[in-house]
Amino acid sequence: MVAETSPSLSVELNGLKLKNPIIAASGTFGYGLEYAPLGDLGKLGGIVTKGLSLWEEKGNPPLRICETPSGMLNSIGLDNIGVENFISEKLPQLLPYDTAIIVNIWGREIEDYLKVAERLDGTKGVSALELNISCPNIKKGGITFGTDPSLTFKLVQQVRKRTSLPLLVKLTPNVTDISLIAQSAEDAGANALSLINTLLGMEIDVATRRPSLANITGGLSGPAIRPVALRMVYQTARKAKIPIVGVGGISSLSDVIKFLLAGASAVQIGTANFFDPTICWKLLEELEEYLCKEGISDVKQLVGALIEE
Repeated sequence: MVAETSPSLSVELNGLKLKNPIIAASGTFGYGLEYAPLGDLGKLGGIVTKGLSLWEEKGNPPLRICETPSGMLNSIGLDNIGVENFISEKLPQLLPYDTAIIVNIWGREIEDYLKVAERLDGTKGVSALELNISCPNIKKGGITFGTDPSLTFKLVQQVRKRTSLPLLVKLTPNVTDISLIAQSAEDAGANALSLINTLLGMEIDVATRRPSLANITGGLSGPAIRPVALRMVYQTARKAKIPIVGVGGISSLSDVIKFLLAGASAVQIGTANFFDPTICWKLLEELEEYLCKEGISDVKQLVGALIEE
């Protein structure tokens, strides 16, 4: 069965409207502008910026990336130009594009998050904030907040009071039960959840007998983690009442559909951008073709439509 009219691709994440569910993930798409020569940024549902802090951050020393089977380890350390430089240098160049600009923010202390959120609140061109409480590659902050339900609640609650922007909370998989952290974020006022961030991993160079990364450990991403991400989205979707954005190893149309069926309302494309810089646009085109071919009039019909009997 083929749809006679173009299917609806628009989704809403509890206050954040997207023209389609394809979002470029934080840390893999720069500030968005780096990919502008490769495709129309305005066609994407959204772009999540590199994680921004109150200050300019140089990140961890090299080596910071190494390849692994079906994935990669990174220990970049959230290097970024700082929120003020982003607002003055990058954001004005993003304004012409008709897409949601979601700013990923992080800090070492709660107060760091609050100051960045306040600075971005009401800033023209910023559609939403994504709280990074899940990066495993910094020594203080980041994942510390995302592994403790009470700290998650405290941080999200305080940020919620400082901004009127839709608030996504990016969760770590490096916990026993991710749904407990998700519940804390939801109770504290999150609009939506992004999951998952990278899995903590390690690699060793046999020739040198040294760790492959200067930081010893790093975040594992890519197709290798997709089944874990899919399982966590499925589990969380059955408990959370707010929308979920699926992240983790998505690199094909089949992957996109799996995450939607598991309960995600949208997806973020991360590591796949490195081996195919045009993949976000390809997946968007393939998704629309799939909906037409299957006679599905609205992409939201796929969300949580997994058949379990």
